[in-house]
Amino acid sequence: MSVDMPDIADFKEDIIKKSFRVPVVVDFWAGWCGPCKVLGPVLERLAKEDPDAWALAKVDTEVFRDEAVEYGIQSIPNVKMFSEGKIIAEFVGALPEHAVRQWLKKSLPGKHRKDLERISQLIATGKEQEAIPALEAILKASPENPEARILMARASLFASPDKAAKVIEGIDEPRLAEQLETIGTFLHCFNVAGKKNVVPDGTSKSMYLEAVQAVKEKRFEAALKSFIEIIRSDRQYDDDGSRKGCIAIFRWLGEEHPLTLKYRREFSSALY
Repeated sequence: MSVDMPDIADFKEDIIKKSFRVPVVVDFWAGWCGPCKVLGPVLERLAKEDPDAWALAKVDTEVFRDEAVEYGIQSIPNVKMFSEGKIIAEFVGALPEHAVRQWLKKSLPGKHRKDLERISQLIATGKEQEAIPALEAILKASPENPEARILMARASLFASPDKAAKVIEGIDEPRLAEQLETIGTFLHCFNVAGKKNVVPDGTSKSMYLEAVQAVKEKRFEAALKSFIEIIRSDRQYDDDGSRKGCIAIFRWLGEEHPLTLKYRREFSSALY
């Protein structure tokens, strides 16, 4: 479908099936809609700028009434981005061009998405050394790719914490905030481990140093036990470091990991 003639003929063919090859930005509009006439040319102009990254499809709600109902179109213009048959982002109203650009930048799946999903699985199953060369290839082609940089930090974290810290410098993506926070907490544990003069004095000091050392050595159950004990008796020690440590471990392992399932309730009980 050419961006010069973005009106569709068949919703399933021109949008759903096509979205498995390239993201499709769908502009639900109607001839009587004034704001649609403002937004439409903006979308068409942006689609021409980067035709390989995404495709534009214009859907007249007066013609495709069933589809408008199916996708909950209550006011127009209504823009939805489809990828692999599903809506992954949307907005309503005639946004100015700079706002549409920002929406596209934030919403478009990266061209390395499938490779990154595969690499993420390698890291999750402990195959960091297999993941690193693949990440290096992606970062050579797209050095600012934030997802690839996050995954490189994860893959490098325990073997090369300095490399992990460097690779995530300057990333400012709200959607990646939790992952950045988790890596940052682990880096703090590594920096504190074995350094008695870095953390405050107090009754929790010895146990806390044992906990951060356990994190550094991937002895997560031992770390969780110590962190939770400190939360019960000295919650604010090292700027609430034990709570942050537990959360980082849970996020690192995943919500379905046996240790997360075993200690999540005990952690919550210690907090409240």
